[in-house]
Amino acid sequence: MMTLIVAIGAQNAFVLRQGLRRQAVAKVVAVCAVSDAILVAVGVAGFGAVVKAFPQAITVAAVVGGVFLLGYGFLAARRAFKPQSMNVQATGSGRPVLTALALTWLNPHVYLDTLLLLGSIAAGRWLFGVGAVTASVTWFVALGFGARLLSPLFAKPRAWRVLDGLIAAVMTALGVALIAGW
Repeated sequence: MMTLIVAIGAQNAFVLRQGLRRQAVAKVVAVCAVSDAILVAVGVAGFGAVVKAFPQAITVAAVVGGVFLLGYGFLAARRAFKPQSMNVQATGSGRPVLTALALTWLNPHVYLDTLLLLGSIAAGRWLFGVGAVTASVTWFVALGFGARLLSPLFAKPRAWRVLDGLIAAVMTALGVALIAGW
């Protein structure tokens, strides 16, 4: 269960970047944690049964999710070629919150993980769902607020280049795997 939550994806990569930047961290963490809680609850409530009735939904979600992740990987690769040093000064929080909402609710990969995979494992088992939500909240808090410990390392453009390069590679691999697997 924890591997689905901890697996680096667009949402986790964004929380890490915001934590490193120290920009709207509490709001971004809250958006991601509450969103995951909602999605896990819907999955545990029986969304898997709906998917079983419409199996083509999985194929559509996988392809759309793959394209989404390829796009996010492309953006990360582009950032890797234009690295910047970390800006630790907090700025307005409107855009990071909207980005967190988009990376959560418009990301089919999130639905695959929470609704389909966790939902099919935990269907009707609410205690399992509570554990998944607790793990999710713990992870987002640790990732968002713990990232500041890496701030000295990310004060250099090279570190951002490496991070963005790794994110690009992981997002591209996940995107290709989703598309190729369906």
